[in-house]
Amino acid sequence: MNKLKPLFLFLFATTFLFLGSCTQDKKPQESTKVVTEKHTDKAGFTYETVSNDPTGLRLYTLENGLKVYLSKNTDEPKIQTFVAVRAGSNYDPKEATGLAHYLEHMVFKGTSEIGTIDWGKEKEFLKQISDLYEAHKAENDPEKKKEIYRKIDEISLEASNYSVANEYDKMVQSLGATGTNAHTWFEETVYKNKIPANELNKWLKLESDRFGELTLRLFHTELEAVFEEFNRGQDNDFRKVYAAMLDGLFPQHPYGQQTTIGTAEHLKNPSMVAIHEYFDKYYVPSNMAVVLVGDLDFDTTIAEVNKTFGKLESKEVVHPELPKETPITSPIVKEVYGPTAENISITFRSGGVNTADEKFVTLCDMILTNGTAGLIDLNLNQKQLVQNAGSSPMFLNDYGFHNFSGTPKAGQSLDEVKELILAQIEKLKKGEFDQWMLEAVINDMKLSQTRQYENSSALASAYYNAFIHHEDWQDKVNFLEELRKISKKELVEFANNFYKDNYVVVYKRQGEDKNIVKVENPGITPVNLNRDKKSEYLANFTAKESPALAPQFIDYKKAIKTKNLTNGVEVSYVNNPNNDLFELNFIFDMGDKHNKDLGLAVNYSEYLGTDKYTAEELKKEFYKLGIEYKVGTGEDKTYVSISGLKENLPKGLTLLEHFWDNVTPDGEAYAKYVESIQKSRQDTKTNKGAILWSGLMNYGQYGENSPLRNIYSTEALQAKKPADLVNILKKLKNYKQRIFYYGKDVEAAITALNKEHKLPEQLQEYPEAKNYIELETGNKVYFVNYDMVQAEMLFLAKGDLFDADKMAASTLFNAYFGRGLSSIVFQEIRESKSLAYSAFSAYANASEKEKPNYIYAYIGTQANKMPQAVDAMLGLMNDMPEAEEQFNAAKEAALKKIAAQRITKSNIFWSYERLKKQGIENDNRKAIYEGIQEMELKDLHKFFNENIKGEEYTIMVIGNEKEINFKALEKLGTIEKLKVDYLFNFK
Repeated sequence: MNKLKPLFLFLFATTFLFLGSCTQDKKPQESTKVVTEKHTDKAGFTYETVSNDPTGLRLYTLENGLKVYLSKNTDEPKIQTFVAVRAGSNYDPKEATGLAHYLEHMVFKGTSEIGTIDWGKEKEFLKQISDLYEAHKAENDPEKKKEIYRKIDEISLEASNYSVANEYDKMVQSLGATGTNAHTWFEETVYKNKIPANELNKWLKLESDRFGELTLRLFHTELEAVFEEFNRGQDNDFRKVYAAMLDGLFPQHPYGQQTTIGTAEHLKNPSMVAIHEYFDKYYVPSNMAVVLVGDLDFDTTIAEVNKTFGKLESKEVVHPELPKETPITSPIVKEVYGPTAENISITFRSGGVNTADEKFVTLCDMILTNGTAGLIDLNLNQKQLVQNAGSSPMFLNDYGFHNFSGTPKAGQSLDEVKELILAQIEKLKKGEFDQWMLEAVINDMKLSQTRQYENSSALASAYYNAFIHHEDWQDKVNFLEELRKISKKELVEFANNFYKDNYVVVYKRQGEDKNIVKVENPGITPVNLNRDKKSEYLANFTAKESPALAPQFIDYKKAIKTKNLTNGVEVSYVNNPNNDLFELNFIFDMGDKHNKDLGLAVNYSEYLGTDKYTAEELKKEFYKLGIEYKVGTGEDKTYVSISGLKENLPKGLTLLEHFWDNVTPDGEAYAKYVESIQKSRQDTKTNKGAILWSGLMNYGQYGENSPLRNIYSTEALQAKKPADLVNILKKLKNYKQRIFYYGKDVEAAITALNKEHKLPEQLQEYPEAKNYIELETGNKVYFVNYDMVQAEMLFLAKGDLFDADKMAASTLFNAYFGRGLSSIVFQEIRESKSLAYSAFSAYANASEKEKPNYIYAYIGTQANKMPQAVDAMLGLMNDMPEAEEQFNAAKEAALKKIAAQRITKSNIFWSYERLKKQGIENDNRKAIYEGIQEMELKDLHKFFNENIKGEEYTIMVIGNEKEINFKALEKLGTIEKLKVDYLFNFK
């Protein structure tokens, strides 16, 4: 089962994946010895493999020390690439925190060959800028510092005459790369691209060149972008909780004392010299790894890696000795304030990667929360004793930790939530869990790993994490077998020694955060982008031809086969060629639009049992089988599904049908469920993302009569009869339905369905769906007040009805104009003017026919920059800059992305479902590909003039009203200040 983790742990944790089976009937598997073996390929390169490794890893070490992780996955002609460096915020100088992260940004700016049109002249200006920053850092007088900064700004403008912005991004875009990005954390900086397989050699040349040399061009504009990122962190309460937790756990170690983003004071006083020194020290082959997973040939790939990255100069790297922590002997209490809902975090410090703690804490965590049958899952979430609770571990090089988090119900204190969570840990310490759980949770992990290892990005992530944490891949392959050796007695003994009063508790309370740092708008002069120019490197790069890669399109009617059950229901199916996992979906083409009670009933079912099983027992029965059961509903669809190992499909289906036919109402559970809904609504009101992208977005589209506002009041919910909702669930089978099966042995699935899925002779038609009318947009500004540093704006214009013939032009337009690091919008607003950390726009095609398309744009920026950012965005939306080279690169990228795309596995069915909603019966990528091939810049300009230029925008704004310039907003339309309760129709 997919374990639900607290958000910050989900973002940062790495899940290591292992293939295996999951069934309650199987005996524990005998341990197979796993060993590392050495080999030599035809070209003489030595590599390591691990026996019984389902991932097929080849691990090379080049002469200069560079580690190269290679694995083959031929599902699509793409390669997931990572360049990982053991260089993170742990190693930032204490007087220059945030350095590793800022360096990550600057590595995208090019070299003495990439991104310059006259390096001889440009480098002189860059030297002056570097010297000025050293003077700026040393100067204590505020006015003199400002004067030095004005000089930096002046010379930076001069330097920009000889630079070309985003040449690296243009080149990877021209390859057809996706997911171009990077991240920095405690012990790592990792650079990411997913590229078409035929472009590997060009990518290797480009990457090896940029990692061979650092050039700090366009420095002060990018620094302003980092400040915007700093502000986003100040507006993120969960990050503040995370930082407070780390500070308590690690009062000496950089884990707790040096944030990755850095302090405001250090960001204001950067040193280009120090950044160069950091790069020269850590960005060396013996401290780096290249990870490639995808459609590759081992022998030719390693030869090309050696030809490019093998040229980097070898240097010895010595990481600093970091402080050791003393034991925590009593609870450490922290408090964090902010506008979002209250919650509590309880965290125990552990040993790090490759320690016994890693194994025991991993197993303890799964016994406590596995998303289905853990102690916290069943005793707290299932019984609705809290709003929600969960746990998740994290293991780093020096230490790790086990975090527990909980959100209170209405009227419940944070201390009450804390005591309930600690009580579950006490149950673990007393051994109050079933013996079968040990085997079940390990099989559960294997099941999840089997699913995830099919994904080249997930596998590549596991490899780079192994590198960063100095892990032997042999140990990772054998990890679950090591867990199997742990007995219940040993686990209980560990829990009693580990979980004491040695935790850090963080109370996230609602209220004003008095630690917010105000950042001035420095008034940066926009730098020149030189879109019409290019370096000699770029010219040579684009001139080099790669092997051709032809697109492949699907004949859905052949790819999706059908059979019928004896009761006449159609079963669509696609064979699973990779493993023995299956998914079985019952699809009803009705949702909340058809019956307002349907979603209510579906979500209520989570807390119900049957005449044979309690709700908790039912969860355990599914978990024993390794079967995941889901019921979900949307606006126009309802799905009932099970998934797992195909050998357990019959038993899983029997259990599902038993639940479906015999589910029983529970009045107490329903009362708690209504309380939970009301608390969830209150929490939603504190979530700025939900306010902007759900509340304001829906209001901008529909006004008062939006699907979001069509909800029951608390009184109406309380008046509902649980038995009526249960009847809705039971009678769901009486409606028309379709079935989709993905897996092997469809005949066995059909046999099980014929036996278990009993239906009436005549199936009912769906009730009529409620229609929501989209309003015309323009000349309106909707504002919601929220305590935040940044301001966020969404521009929305209603376009023409969906037209499949516009999809080629809109795809190319989005690539050229509004999406990605090399787009017009990003370059103008962030790269040139430093007006926002995030800015994008798009022409969004409707998801179904007879519905309108939309043009939208987004800006997230400091409130004091908002008027300038708005002017910049609206200027672009009314006058699209023309750059022939950039257009050609966007066109080439769009074509290469389609050529490298393969629709496979269950996505064959689901992609066809999406197309049919739009009235399309074939693989329309063919028409899009051919349409883009024929387009010229003038065609794109015509599309812009007909569909974007001159549009009237409804503008949605969320920000702190004390900081917002309302006079500037008045120029955009009539301002209406809205209350969150009104947006969501909460009463």
